[in-house]
Amino acid sequence: MSEWTDAASFATAGGTLVLALATFASVRVSNRAARTTERSLLAGMLPLLVPSRIYDPVEKIRFLDDHWIEIGGGHAAAEVSNDVVYLAIGLRNVGQGLALLDRWNIDASGTLDGEPQPPDAFHRLTRDLYVASGDVGYWQGTFRDESDPAFSAVARSILERRSLTVDLLYGDFEGGQRTVSRFLLTPRDDAQWLSTVSRHWRLDRANPR
Repeated sequence: MSEWTDAASFATAGGTLVLALATFASVRVSNRAARTTERSLLAGMLPLLVPSRIYDPVEKIRFLDDHWIEIGGGHAAAEVSNDVVYLAIGLRNVGQGLALLDRWNIDASGTLDGEPQPPDAFHRLTRDLYVASGDVGYWQGTFRDESDPAFSAVARSILERRSLTVDLLYGDFEGGQRTVSRFLLTPRDDAQWLSTVSRHWRLDRANPR
């Protein structure tokens, strides 16, 4: 009788083990499918900013002090006027999601080397700027405090017609998937500035390379 009891116990244990293994495999497949779905959803929300194209329409940009700047496609602006430094870049969103611009940083030396500064070291925009997927828009920034060392450095580079590097920090419409894109502003002989992008960094996930 005990032999039959032992055999039944072993059979029950074996069935339980098989069920556990099947459940574990099913959970792994479900988790993998969930991660794939999540990545697909995030990819559909991911913005990616580059300079606007040369044939894109002119952007008319108003600053808080009612100063106006016009920038054509593929161009940027860098002006020193009335003790204020005005900066702007024409943008195009080639990603799938809405781009919400949040912060910016500038390097008056125009270097493209090195990693971006931590987000807390960036300048916060005074208002949100949006660029829809497949559409054009702009970024704008100012320096108004002449005691700020960056004011003197950036103003000098502008007046001496030297390149500037601008890092823009933005994310999707929920503020996630934060990305930093580095733009180079290069002066032209006719007092205009051209804009190019050199690299992108993702702050909330692994970089693609």
